[in-house]
This record gives sequence, structure tokens and C-alpha cells, in this order.
Amino acid sequence: MLNNFQSKRQQMVDTQLIPRGIRDKRVIEAMKKVPRHLFLDEALWPQAYEDHPLPIGEKQTISQPYIVALMTELLQLTGKEKVLEIGSGSGFQTAVLAELAEQVYTIERIPAIAKRARKIFDVLKYKNIILTIGDGTLGWKEHSPYDGIIVTAAAPNAPKPLLEQLSIMGRLVIPIGNEFSQDLIVYTREDADNYSEENHGGCRFVKLIGERGWKD
Repeated sequence: MLNNFQSKRQQMVDTQLIPRGIRDKRVIEAMKKVPRHLFLDEALWPQAYEDHPLPIGEKQTISQPYIVALMTELLQLTGKEKVLEIGSGSGFQTAVLAELAEQVYTIERIPAIAKRARKIFDVLKYKNIILTIGDGTLGWKEHSPYDGIIVTAAAPNAPKPLLEQLSIMGRLVIPIGNEFSQDLIVYTREDADNYSEENHGGCRFVKLIGERGWKD
């Protein structure tokens, strides 16, 4: 069974990621390594490496593999960064980040989902993930600034606390739009007061709930 999942991960990389332009070798290796099926209910394991999102309960989803790889690649990680993730969800994206960054801080709004993700991190022996339960739209100021911030839910605009918690030249990757469709935007902090903005195309995420996002 283990070899079967390894071959499915390789197939995922070869058919979904590389043909769509994922080029970062470290991201590709992380996607080959992290066992996505373990972040899902066992009944969904046969679909774990297919090209679509899957439900994880509480009206939340695990993103399709390509979106995880794309958002990760856009952070441009080299291995020395401190990263903040907003929306731990299943924990799969968190684990991919943990393979590529020095330290990952992650915030989840829903306690039951956070508890399950924490359990999988422990099983997989990730020592560089710190998870808390709270309102991710406010960031985690205590550990800022961050070299990268990734938001795995859609916001009407970039929450100001997240922009303020970026280091100079730090990157915020976030879906911005309405509750039905968004664009994947990268904000780079040029200096104390200025940010550049890049649009990387359409996407669709669940809503980012919180004080600086959508109201529940």
C-alpha cells in the first residue's frame, strides 16, 4: 500500500504539477514526500492524489494539489524562513511548508480541525510546526515579522495585520475576491509603507472568517 501511495504522488507531480508550470525543485520534492492521504478520512484515501479539493469536515476542504504547490512556490522559500499560515485546515499545506521553511506558525479557527491536524503532525514527527487556535485575520504578532504568510481561505481584501506582520521583502500569498470567485494575489513588502502586488489568476476557496475577513 505504501508503495502504491508513493507511485500516486509521483503520478500527481508528473501529471498535475509539472505540466502546469511548477518548477521549484524543493516544492516538487516536498509534494512527492508528504503523505496527503493521511490528512484525510480513510474513506477518501483512494482520491487523495487526484486533481480536486476534498472535504475535511466542518464545511472545510483540503485544496487540490496544484493549488498547494502553486501557493507554496509563490512564497519562494529557501529553507531559512519563518512562515505564518492562516487556516491550518487538514494540515497538509502546513506539512509541505514545514518541509521547506525553518519554522512554521499556523492558526486554525475550528478547534476540532486543529486537534486532528496536530495529531498528524505528531505522527509525522514535525518539530518545526507551532499551531494555535484563533482568528487568523489578526495574524500572530508575537512571532512576527514573517518572511512569508500564506492564507488558505478567501478574503475580501488583504487583512492589514497580515501586511504589517511581513518582514521587508516578505511575501503574502492570499486569495482575494468575493465569496464565489477570487484571484490569487501576492503582496511583497517593499519597505515599511509600500507593497507591490502580483495577480496569479483565478481560484476558489472557502471564506476567511474573522474580524478582518468575512463575518461568520
